[in-house]
Amino acid sequence: MSAETRTDDDLERLELPEARADAGMSTAPAQDDDGAEEIRQPQLGVVGWLRWLWRQLTSMRVALILLFMLSIAATPPTLIPQRPVSPIKVSQYFRDHPTRAKIMDKFQLFDVFASWWFASIYILLFISLAGCIVPRVWAHAKTLLSKPPEAPRNFARLPAYARWETTADPDAVLTAARAALKKRRFRLNPGTGSVSAEKGYARETGNLLFHIALFGILVAFALGSLYSVKGGKIVVEGQSFANVLTQYDDRQFGALVDEDNLEPFGFRLNAVEQTFQATGAKRGEPRSFTSHIESWYGHEGKNKKGTIKVNEPLQVGDTKVFMIATGYAPVVTVRDAKGKIAYSGPTVFLPQDGNRTSTGVIKVPDVSAGLKQLGFDGIFVPSTPIKPDGSFYQDPVRGWVSAFPALLNPALVLSAYEGDLGMDSGVPQNIYALKPDKMTQFKSGDQPWSVALKPGQAVDLPNGAGSLTFEGVKIWANFQVASEPGKGLALVSVVAAIVGLVLSLFVRRRRMWVRAVEGPDGNTVVEVGGLARTEGGGLGDEVQEFVDALRVAAPANSPGTKVKE
Repeated sequence: MSAETRTDDDLERLELPEARADAGMSTAPAQDDDGAEEIRQPQLGVVGWLRWLWRQLTSMRVALILLFMLSIAATPPTLIPQRPVSPIKVSQYFRDHPTRAKIMDKFQLFDVFASWWFASIYILLFISLAGCIVPRVWAHAKTLLSKPPEAPRNFARLPAYARWETTADPDAVLTAARAALKKRRFRLNPGTGSVSAEKGYARETGNLLFHIALFGILVAFALGSLYSVKGGKIVVEGQSFANVLTQYDDRQFGALVDEDNLEPFGFRLNAVEQTFQATGAKRGEPRSFTSHIESWYGHEGKNKKGTIKVNEPLQVGDTKVFMIATGYAPVVTVRDAKGKIAYSGPTVFLPQDGNRTSTGVIKVPDVSAGLKQLGFDGIFVPSTPIKPDGSFYQDPVRGWVSAFPALLNPALVLSAYEGDLGMDSGVPQNIYALKPDKMTQFKSGDQPWSVALKPGQAVDLPNGAGSLTFEGVKIWANFQVASEPGKGLALVSVVAAIVGLVLSLFVRRRRMWVRAVEGPDGNTVVEVGGLARTEGGGLGDEVQEFVDALRVAAPANSPGTKVKE
């Protein structure tokens, strides 16, 4: 049956296009029942939406937004006191601004780095960088393993192009081209009658290195937040410190730190040496501090003598012990009204000025049954001025102040209280302050009772409450124990980020091709083309420099070969 004699039934039976043109082959928009055009949107589905969200999250724009949000989120700790660092200041803020503090606390503004919203930004940025880096690293690895692309057919369409004729042999021209390109650190891909070359891969390597370094900084921050150990301990001469949780005076530990994460070490403070400038304009300024210790590692470790100085810490595994301050601890013995020794030992006093005038309190709760507890509010003066008659001199305006920070003429000035110290209530107390609300101050006549003692002197307390002896003075040192597992990674990451940034800014990606074929007249036609894979000028000058070098081996028949841009 010929096509000219086919009927409509035959066309329908053969299902030819012309028989079904109105059944789906039309390009006209679909229409609804009212004749209006109906626009059909494709349905993404769950997988499609997830893919779209992933592409948005791993885009450079979202990564920059998250990085900006993280920098903004890290600002409140510079303005608002944080519980892990300054719990006392946080408590004071609640007393001063109770309503505002409650609202701020709901948003975890007093512990920003442990808040859910800071962690959310941090984790999203972490995922965004990881999702951005992995495919780019894979693509860059394939680029590094692949050869430069073959020479294009039409060199004249390239941004930088040069052409000339020479009597040199084509193979000699290509050999000279390969040598010149290698000298300029190009990777080569020799072809038939042409050479392909490319350089500047370090630009993308630097770009990836910068992003990986940012990722490393985030990992280092996470390690520090989870596993860092930082705590302080004041140790008096003759006392010891063991690296366990209960030994710290204050501490800031990572969220995952427990007893098992701490290095099993300790040390005993045998003596503290300190020297001060004795004369001149800088009289009284510290010159050196040295702590003589005996340290041990492990439960059965042998004692090892050593020293800790300022900026010369004790290194134990990944933990360092720094000496950050020193001071004085007067040694006193207190007997109650029945003659029982209720307290004996050194008490830490805190310096209040550059000459180490120090203040502190002595709490004596362990008196005999039926007696009131004792408390002493004191000032320690390491170098007390002396009157001509040999007695202590008290400044009429400033009161008891030291003339020099060293122990030249120490004095302990005390006032005393009796009553309830409040130490049995279970409420934490400041060990450097008394709570006199439930105590009565001893008086001498109408004035508060006070006494100034030299080392070795003793005094009877008023009302037969007992006695106190000033035995002597010991020196204390404040040590900071620190272990920051992410510190090394952070340093390496910062250096890597700088290196990567320099590479990505100053390395230029270039492609260059050279073709040398024999022309119809027997001369060799040489073509050179260049392509810039990154922004920035200088391509024409670079290609011109290469052309000038190549023309030494393949001189042109006519002078003046210039690169066209």
